[in-house]
Order: sequence, then structure tokens, then C-alpha cells
Amino acid sequence: MESIVERFLRYVSYDTQSSEDSDTFPSTLKQKELGKLLARELEEMGAAGAHMDEWGYVYATIPGNAPAPAIGFIAHMDTATELSGKDVKPRIVHYEGGDIVLNEEKGIVMRAEEFECLQAEVGKDLIVTDGTTLLGADDKAGVAEIMEMAAHFLAHPEIPHGTIRIAFTPDEEVGGGPEHFDVPGFGAQFAYTVDGGKLGELEFENFNAASAVVTVHGLNIHPGDAKNKMRNALLMAIEFQSMLPPWETPACTEGYEGFQHLNRMSGDEETATLHYIIRDHDRAKFEAKKERFRKIAAYLNDKYGAGTVELELADSYYNMREKVEPYMFLVENAKQAMLDAGVAPLVQPIRGGTDGSRLSYMGLPCPNLSTGGHNAHGRFEYIPVQSMDAMVRVLRLLTCEKTGKAD
Repeated sequence: MESIVERFLRYVSYDTQSSEDSDTFPSTLKQKELGKLLARELEEMGAAGAHMDEWGYVYATIPGNAPAPAIGFIAHMDTATELSGKDVKPRIVHYEGGDIVLNEEKGIVMRAEEFECLQAEVGKDLIVTDGTTLLGADDKAGVAEIMEMAAHFLAHPEIPHGTIRIAFTPDEEVGGGPEHFDVPGFGAQFAYTVDGGKLGELEFENFNAASAVVTVHGLNIHPGDAKNKMRNALLMAIEFQSMLPPWETPACTEGYEGFQHLNRMSGDEETATLHYIIRDHDRAKFEAKKERFRKIAAYLNDKYGAGTVELELADSYYNMREKVEPYMFLVENAKQAMLDAGVAPLVQPIRGGTDGSRLSYMGLPCPNLSTGGHNAHGRFEYIPVQSMDAMVRVLRLLTCEKTGKAD
């Protein structure tokens, strides 16, 4: 049987970056290329019903051979929009401490003093990038770990386990992952997403999330003749941003603290556009953040004239805690599987979201499990080989929780 490293490296060779600017589903057709591969591999392994549907979701089943509830495992195929996932050039570094030179020619270095997570990696084998792309461990590590678990059980039918449902989704990174997910057809009462970071992370709380697009309309005129006439959209957009609390940004928050994040801006004197994401674990604080956006827009429209500022607010997903709490045995089972695998559980809130956030509200409670990856969405993303091996062990133990046998 091939190693999980070989499997993971094959998957990251596929460019599956999703797009925020697409009106198709999935947002990029190239995601389906990886989907086709996964469906074919699952079929060749002997999984039942392995297929990719018209929307790009991959589904498969490993039939149970023991009296245990069906359990689902879900990971997403797309990679983040912030940095390219095309032509990823991964390599394995046996880490012995200090800085890691990712790209000598371009002077790209992962510095130990900037990335404290490296302190725990001494003696491990790290899969890193060449510094020009992201790695794609978010979430192809989750995909590879689920596939490795599936290969193990299908190769060893003598191991008792309940029915295992598998799904790989497109467009998680742009908030569309569960859009066309077939919950009834999936056939599990509960599931886990495998989409976390550091080894041992176990999460059943996530942000409430919304997006905001602020469009500012100005009036341009020659600067030499502009007095009392020009209304500069760029300056009014800056004024909008200046009215938001500067301490409520990602760089100033942690834990349960929420934020609004300006992640894109463009424009000129005539029209300027600001793109934000809004996040908070607390629903009341989340609603208050959105209301602040409305009040600022109203204030500026009153100051500069009706229609100067247009605001589009759209909720993306909600905190899954209230949907998972009635099924806390899912969290306890995962904690025990981690302990049995020699992994220290780290129960904490997600400062983000997963497909499980929306799926929980669609009737499929989905706590989130770690993959072992670090520094997602950027050029310094990496994952220890040992962490992937450990997570495969966790998934096998979790699947066999009712039977007590994973090997």
C-alpha cells in the first residue's frame, strides 16, 4: 500500500483553487479534476457507490460489518483564494531547528522566531513549499487522511466497524461547500469534518460569519477646479473604514474575540469598493457588528447625500455549537480516539468556519478534527508527516469506537 505522503503529494499536484468572483458551482471547474481522481481511486479500492455528482461532490461508502452507527467523514478539495495553488513544488525537510530556507533564489525563509509552531517540530519531517504557492494541506491533508483510512479498512475487511460514509466537497473556501450537499443521500446521522490545523485540535464552536461589500459613489472633476465640487470616493471609503474600531481586527484579536476584516479594496475618485468579512462567536455581538456597518453607511449618506454609500450584507454561516451540543458524545468520542492514538486533544473554538458549520444547521452535526497542518492559506504552510500518520490512526480508532479494534 502506498504511503500517505505519496497520496498527499499526488493531490496537491492538482490546482483546485476556488474563486470568490464566479457565479458558477463549483466556482472553478478544475476542482472537478481532483474529484474525478478521488472517485476513481475510491472505486478501485472497492468502496461502494463511489461517484462524483453534477455539482462536483464526491461520495462513497464503506459498508459496515459490525453493529455500530454510520459515521461520516468530510473534507474539502478546494484551496484558498489568497495565494495560488498551481504548480505546487513541495519538498520534505527533516527539521532540526532554526530557519527553513524555502526559496534561496527569491530569499523566502520561514523564520523560527516568527513561527513559534516550529519549536514543536524538531525531529519531524515537514512537507513545505518553495515559497511561491501555498501547500494545500488545507484541506488536501484531510482528503489524504480520509482516503488512507478508507484504504486501510477496505484492504482489511476482517476489522469490525460500522458503515462509513465519505464525502469530499468543492468551494469550502468561498463559503459554498454545503450548498448542494445531499444530506439525506449521505446517509449518516452525524459526521466529522477533517479540516483543522495543529495536531489534536477538536472544535465544535465556530464564528458566526457574514460578508460586507461597501460601494462608495463620488463625483470627479479636474483637481484644479474641484473646490466645493469634487466628492472623492476614495477618501469617503477611507472615512468609512476609519469609523470601525481599530482594535477589532484579526491582528488584534484571539480566542472568542470577533473582528471585521478589510480584505480587498479598489477604486478611484468616482467609485470605490471595500470588501469585508465580519466574524464573532457570540450571536448578539455578531449582529451588533453588522448593525454598526448599517449605521456608518446611514451616517455617510446623511452627510454626503443619499445613495453615496451602498452596503451589501450577507450572512455566510453560524456558530454550530447549538447544533452539536445535543450530540456531545461526538466530541467525547473524538477526544478518546485522540488519547488512544497518543494525541493530546485541544478543544478550542474555530477562528473561522468549516463545511460542518452549515451542515450542522442542515441536520448533520459535524465537529471538526485537526489535519496536523500549520500556516494555512499562505506560502509558509507546512504539515509534518508524523501528524498525518497520527490523524489516520485517530480516524481509524474513531470509526471503531464501538468495536474497540482499529488494526
